[in-house]
Amino acid sequence: MKELIGTGVALITPFKSDFSVDVEGLKNVVNYNIENGINYLVVLGTTAENATLSKEEKQVVIDTVITTNNGRLPLVLGIGGNNTQAIISEMKTRDLSAFTAILSVSPYYNKPTQEGIYQHFSAIANAAPLPVILYNVPGRTASNMLPETVIRLANDFEKIVAIKEAAGDIVQAMKLIAGCPKDFLVISGDDMITLPMILAGGAGVISVIGEGFPEQFSKMVQLGLQKKVDEAYEIHYKIAPAIDYIFAEGNPAGIKAVFKKLDICGDTVRLPLVGVSDGLRSKIDAFVEKF
Repeated sequence: MKELIGTGVALITPFKSDFSVDVEGLKNVVNYNIENGINYLVVLGTTAENATLSKEEKQVVIDTVITTNNGRLPLVLGIGGNNTQAIISEMKTRDLSAFTAILSVSPYYNKPTQEGIYQHFSAIANAAPLPVILYNVPGRTASNMLPETVIRLANDFEKIVAIKEAAGDIVQAMKLIAGCPKDFLVISGDDMITLPMILAGGAGVISVIGEGFPEQFSKMVQLGLQKKVDEAYEIHYKIAPAIDYIFAEGNPAGIKAVFKKLDICGDTVRLPLVGVSDGLRSKIDAFVEKF
């Protein structure tokens, strides 16, 4: 899956001040990323505030991204959750012709065992019409998909081609890189350790900060893939403060504040999320101006 090597970004869903989907804002975000070096776009991930979108709104987001992208970049669609059969049903009924792969998060709230996680993704892999990227994010799911489980899935199912690994644990990432088949992609889901993961053998990133600073962040990723360590770390340390800022009060409130400062779209988020505090906004604004 060479299309998934490099920098993918988890697109936000811009909202108007009345909390409706801002279609024009979404078009702006998509074009901004395509024009500034991003390799692929991830639609309806966590950063899209997927949990608060209706079925109709999700379709609006999908249609807007597909139309705006117009075949320029590969697209990945988030289809995940904690109801295995519902995920299978959605994969079978949704038109996926515009997409390259599916991103599917490890089940949250239910807290399955490792065997439960394996069986969940086994059922998805057997039903999936497209390649599947696993998504491990213990901070949100309350369970960690262990390397043994991922390696087992990677070896047992051709449809499972990659993992977005967001445990924030470089040692765990290295175990995945060492233990999975050579053509299986270990993709960073944690912006701050993207570069060390790539230098250890990772395939790139599905990023949040990358959609706010696509030119610089994707350049860092490419330098890392080329093993140009010093040049890559120079960009990493310049952008690192912004990574702390955008996650300080939750995602995607922080990255939406970046987009507002860039005048690409507004920064409205839906409850239960709230916008960033005035203090954090001033830090984000100052960083954007300086950067």
